[in-house]
Order: sequence, then structure tokens, then C-alpha cells
Amino acid sequence: MMSRFAFVVCLLSLPAAADETRQLDSHEHGVGALNIAFDGSVVAMELRAPGADIVGFEHAAESAADRAAIDAAVAKLARPLSLFGLPDKAECNVTQASAALEAEENHGDHDHEAHEDHEDHKDHDHDEAHADEHAHDDDKASEAHTEFHAEYTLSCGNPNALTSISFAYFDVFPNSRVLDVQIVSNKGAQAFEIERADPRLDLRGMF
Repeated sequence: MMSRFAFVVCLLSLPAAADETRQLDSHEHGVGALNIAFDGSVVAMELRAPGADIVGFEHAAESAADRAAIDAAVAKLARPLSLFGLPDKAECNVTQASAALEAEENHGDHDHEAHEDHEDHKDHDHDEAHADEHAHDDDKASEAHTEFHAEYTLSCGNPNALTSISFAYFDVFPNSRVLDVQIVSNKGAQAFEIERADPRLDLRGMF
């Protein structure tokens, strides 16, 4: 049986399929990424979505309202079957679900190393460069993005009935527009772009 995160290894070992999907690192608002792996009766899923798609902002929580919005979003993301509908006949139950808000950090390491390569500068120049470096790092910090990350494991009593997925995700999170979906099964990897206007994926013949 596939372990909870084994599907991630599968995805990384199939770069050709991975290249067909957007990289979420670009933080294209409205676009999330969903990886799904099927292994017998087990379905493993991983979702990543920009903070703007889920709560309408990508900065760190600055108010009680921000924190409440994040808490509510995490609670919603922790219920995968309310976001990604599977046929009732498949008899799928959630065995593991986790969701969290993650922040990207910019450390400015490259700039710091480049500065250290010029030790022959005068002290005055060093101090000015050091101050500029910190200002640059502060600018990067202000531009830091957040994204939501969720992982799920489901067990399905009748996996042969897994014929489709419906995406209530778009109704739950109105700012979302597109999900780049990658399916991994014993037949390999396949990539799809699911849009709000057509929130359904036909799984027949994929595993």
C-alpha cells in the first residue's frame, strides 16, 4: 500500500508530466495545484493554493479578522470531501487530513555572499553596502507570500467506482479560478487544468 507521501516521490520522478503544470511558486492568483495519487483502495491528495485564493490576501495575519479568516479557511480545507466530491458508490472515507498556512521566507543569502566576496572595500563602503543589504531584505520580506497547504489520505471501499471528481472547491473559495491537477496511478502521470466554469474531472480509464 502506498504510504501517505509516496505519491510526491512519484510526481518528482516524472518531470515530463510535471512540466505540463504551472509552478505555484509563481504565485499566479486564482491558480492552485492539486496532486492526486491512486493506489488500489487508497487515494492520496496534496493541495497548494495562494493565500489570495483562499482568504483574499497573502500577507501575514495583521488583525483578529485576518486570523479568524485563516482559521475558518484551514477548517474548510481539512474537510476534503466537501471540496472534492467522489462518487458515493466508491465508499470513500477520510483517514487523514491536515491543512495549514505556510509563508515563503526571503533571506537574501545570495546578496550577503556576494558582499562577502569584496572584503577589500573600505569600512565606509562596507557599512553602506551592509545597510543597503538590510533594506533590500526588508523589501523582500514585505513582498513575502503565503500559501495554504493541505494533505489528505482516503480509503475507498469500492475503488472501481472512482469515475469522476467534482470540484466544490471553487464554490467554497470564490477567488479561485483554476486548479492544475496531476493524477498519478499505475498508468503513469497525467496533467489537467480544471477551471471554475467546468468543475469536473472524468477519471475513467486513468487507473
